[in-house]
Amino acid sequence: MTLPTESRRWVLREKPYGEPVLGGDKPTFKLETTDIPTLKDGQVLLKTLYLSNDPAQRSWISPLAQKERLYLPPVQVGNTMSSMGIARVVESRSPKVAVGSLVTGGPGWSEYSAQDAESVSVITPQPGLPETHFLGALGLPGFTAYYALTQIVKATSKDAIVVSGAAGAVGTMVVQIAKKMIGCRKVIGIAGTDEKCRWVEKLGADVCVNYKSPSFKEDLTKETEGFVEIYFDNVGGEILDFMLTRLAKFGRVAASGTISNYNKDSDITGLKNFYEVVTMRLQILGFINIDWIDHLSEVRALLVDEWKKGTLIIGDESEMVIETEFKDIPRTWMMLYSGGNTGKLVTKLKE
Repeated sequence: MTLPTESRRWVLREKPYGEPVLGGDKPTFKLETTDIPTLKDGQVLLKTLYLSNDPAQRSWISPLAQKERLYLPPVQVGNTMSSMGIARVVESRSPKVAVGSLVTGGPGWSEYSAQDAESVSVITPQPGLPETHFLGALGLPGFTAYYALTQIVKATSKDAIVVSGAAGAVGTMVVQIAKKMIGCRKVIGIAGTDEKCRWVEKLGADVCVNYKSPSFKEDLTKETEGFVEIYFDNVGGEILDFMLTRLAKFGRVAASGTISNYNKDSDITGLKNFYEVVTMRLQILGFINIDWIDHLSEVRALLVDEWKKGTLIIGDESEMVIETEFKDIPRTWMMLYSGGNTGKLVTKLKE
């Protein structure tokens, strides 16, 4: 096999103030071709097959981001856009990772990339399960859901829980783990269409309410009568603000994400009901999955086992895989912010 010497990549051309710009004369990203460096000992050369699309990527390119306040280094202008992905090893200078292996890692929006072997994880194929699920239900989203529920808010069978973004990559796993593995007494999902809500209920939620419905607040108030102990927040903004009024005394919030504000650098939605935190003695618990990343392999094995037993639903409806030309990578990523996906949104690069 002739090894490639050049690679296409998308670099950050300008940090966006507001929604990223994909066209015109001042786009957020720029497509370029670069030479592939010679591998060093302990490195592997990866060919990117799939890219993970994650809301947090937007925070990595924000002009307001302070390096010392981020959990990962921000993407600098001129650098490859960061992203998790699945890749095939086409060259290896590490005895730990063989040529031909499929791995998860951080190739970014690059056709080929040289990575330290220690930074990638070899995938063990599961019969009947597409490898793309190792970016979703069996990847960091599933890990995030399990970690936050068990280690952050310490959910139990006595708790009722509301999950926003319940049809997304993390939310779909939160619903299932809370209901089917932990046995929470009531699981209430929030999603953006009636169709998504029915899917969330199929996953195990007792009920799911549509936040775009004119009666959303009335519907959610009815379903949280008597109040709930836990709110798993994937969206922030107005829904988080309202949920502060629906939590029981000593309630806990797992602060997982704030996608509603990611493209609002100039108009971030704040909290009007923060006094509820005082009066009801609430805990808002922020967390980042890399704090517990050493446990990824054991949690993945646990989730695979639960899938094999039929406890967890992980299938075609759990992800949306979009076959994409390399030139259209940013466009597929932007689907996240219009609610265009159900489950994990994955970019499959066309050969």
